[in-house]
Amino acid sequence: MTKFTYNQKIIFQTVSIMVLFGLIFSAFLGFFFETTSPIIEKSEAEAKRRLLLELISNEIYDNDIEKDFLIIEPNNLLKNKKPTALYLVKYNDKNKVAIIETRAPDGYSGDIFLLVAINEKAEILNARVIKHQETPGLGDYIDKEKTNWIDIFQLQSFTKTNEKKWAVIKDQGEFDYVSGATITPRAVINAVKNALKYFEENKIKLGFTDV
Repeated sequence: MTKFTYNQKIIFQTVSIMVLFGLIFSAFLGFFFETTSPIIEKSEAEAKRRLLLELISNEIYDNDIEKDFLIIEPNNLLKNKKPTALYLVKYNDKNKVAIIETRAPDGYSGDIFLLVAINEKAEILNARVIKHQETPGLGDYIDKEKTNWIDIFQLQSFTKTNEKKWAVIKDQGEFDYVSGATITPRAVINAVKNALKYFEENKIKLGFTDV
């Protein structure tokens, strides 16, 4: 066996081992994803269900909110990349509240997903963060489980606060924020504002005919 042939054999063996390990690793990742994905989806669904009830805790309603929804196609205001649900809260078959899912694509660490409950008077009842990746201890104060900051949107409307004032105080707006973490609240405020704007523009189509 020549030196060249020997070197080629070594290279072939090395590449074969690397390919084999790559296939094994890919198979392991695939198995891990298939195993954990349903668990994660179930956990996220349960969290969303809990938040839906939390958003309307003081409202009187008589319908099954989880089953009473409209599908919203990808929308420029809501920034939803795929169809999402808009939940309807009803009493005596009349729409009382719309719960809208919206996305803030400009969080400090990525997307921030929220649910925003808006009543028939075009007032925000509550807002809650569903999912985020903001920095623990700094940007995660948008989470209701961390602080009450998200409550600043309660009963807000474009009548109460002009649309141009939907910004943090640092940007000449009306909304407070935690010092050192401005990007996160900017993203959330804008997303909540856009959800309200979406409602205002589509309220008749959504069935809120007497707003």
